[in-house]
Amino acid sequence: MTAFQDRTVLLTGASGGIGRALAERLAQEGARLALAYSGDRAGAERTAQLVREAGGEPVVLQADLADAEAPLRLADEAEQELGPVDVLVSAAGAGEQRELADVGLELWDRTQAVNLRAPFLLMQRLVPQMAERGYGRVLLFSSIAAFTGGVVGPHYAASKAGLHGLVHWFASRYADRGVTVNAVAPALIEDTKMLPGNGRDMPLPIPVGRLGRPEEVADLALAVLRNGYVTNHVQLVDGGLFAL
Repeated sequence: MTAFQDRTVLLTGASGGIGRALAERLAQEGARLALAYSGDRAGAERTAQLVREAGGEPVVLQADLADAEAPLRLADEAEQELGPVDVLVSAAGAGEQRELADVGLELWDRTQAVNLRAPFLLMQRLVPQMAERGYGRVLLFSSIAAFTGGVVGPHYAASKAGLHGLVHWFASRYADRGVTVNAVAPALIEDTKMLPGNGRDMPLPIPVGRLGRPEEVADLALAVLRNGYVTNHVQLVDGGLFAL
């Protein structure tokens, strides 16, 4: 038996590189996976194929998380297909790179909706039920931008910093009922849509001297999810860029 054998996992952002790497690892551990994507169906299907090759039988679900009703529909569909959700991994992200003057209200609202409101609505719906069953794992994907401001823009940095508040509020209230709530905060990870220009022509003041890899983020994410004594933390995956 592994930590996630027959556990139901709802993973948003399944079409991205980090989501793909983590989904493959969870499938290898025997998890039942609901893979959610917004617009990149082909990317989500690539992830699903890796899950199948690892022995899983995933369901692929579409949801535009900018829609206020989409998170609850997504939770309902995942449970209808696979049973009660034991693990929530919120890896979906939005945030076009903009200078301050170019951050309009529409971009601000969409970024907050996808990056902050949707994780909250999913947690509001799923965490109390996890607590009733005595087991739950929640992992949110933040960013180094929540600590430093980052390179995408103020709309993105603010949305990611808000996730830390969710971690601290939920973790402190559900820890004694078997539910852990944490976040990971990557920086400059290759093969991700949030890396401006895929890293081309970017200065790399990273102490380790290279971009991070989705597999490295997934390794840490899986370790956090496995550990029932780690909660209320934001774990950086940044090559040494920022010291807490």
